[in-house]
Amino acid sequence: MLKQFSGKKTDTKDSVWITDIFKHGLVEGSFMPPLAIRQLRDLMRYRFKLVNCKSSEKNRFQNSLTVSNIMISNILTDTFGKTSKSILELILSKEDNVSMEEIKPLLRKNLKSSPQEILDSVEGNLTHEQNSKMKVCLNHYDNILDCINQIEQAILPLIQPFQNEINLILTVPGVKDISAITILSEIGADMSVFKDAEHLCSWAGLTPQCNESAGKKKSVHISRAGIYLKPLLIQCANNAIRDKKCPYFKLRYDAIKKRRGHKRAIIAIARMLLTCIYHMLSKNEPFNHQIYEQLSQKNFKSKDKKLNINNAIKFLESQGYKVS
Repeated sequence: MLKQFSGKKTDTKDSVWITDIFKHGLVEGSFMPPLAIRQLRDLMRYRFKLVNCKSSEKNRFQNSLTVSNIMISNILTDTFGKTSKSILELILSKEDNVSMEEIKPLLRKNLKSSPQEILDSVEGNLTHEQNSKMKVCLNHYDNILDCINQIEQAILPLIQPFQNEINLILTVPGVKDISAITILSEIGADMSVFKDAEHLCSWAGLTPQCNESAGKKKSVHISRAGIYLKPLLIQCANNAIRDKKCPYFKLRYDAIKKRRGHKRAIIAIARMLLTCIYHMLSKNEPFNHQIYEQLSQKNFKSKDKKLNINNAIKFLESQGYKVS
């Protein structure tokens, strides 16, 4: 907050001036949630780091498969699924091409791909160096999964006092279990610490700047705040615009996207979701779909309109016809 005040902030005299500012309450304090929320936030952020490490190991393993010309990802949907992983472990254990008899017992009955297609996809050129690297990647991947499970077991007791707030957040379109817990760990359960919903959105880094000079807008970029909360809300916004139970967010997204593009539109939807969560936690009320159904009918009318006589005449004249 001190960057808003002009002047040097390093010399001795200015340190006295900064102390005087704090003494008169001109600098607001940072948001400090209660101890239970801080502990939950610490574990959820560590879980976020572990999930990123898991994704890195998956990408690293997939890169080794591509280098070795093993294209099982083109046949099976999930490279780290049960069937695919068992086949890859068999290949790594043999360091040689596998036979049809060895692959067939590992395949599921409802698998769409034929055994011959899977056999062709795993016939590559696996070197000893790539084999060693992929074994380490798989071992590290399994260890990360175990760490994530241990963190989640430690999180379960912490969310018990906030089960009501989590259930409220889960009623918002596009928000799932882990997302609701993460949002609660970042903003807390008490909304009175924020002045209003706009203040919360600004704190989360979802409010565009107002940099205008001589009637020209120079920048409307959002800030870098909310490095953990903002990406999660954007993911929830992408889910919300696909939710058919509440089409308002999809209609609002399409309307903004036509004028401002996808990135600004999805930020606007994320800001709408955070505003909803603020009011829901403040009033202790679940998400009300009826309000947004009324807004959809009011603001986004049906395109199947009946042309009146005047509009029909104007349309015909615009096409070159003369109407008497």
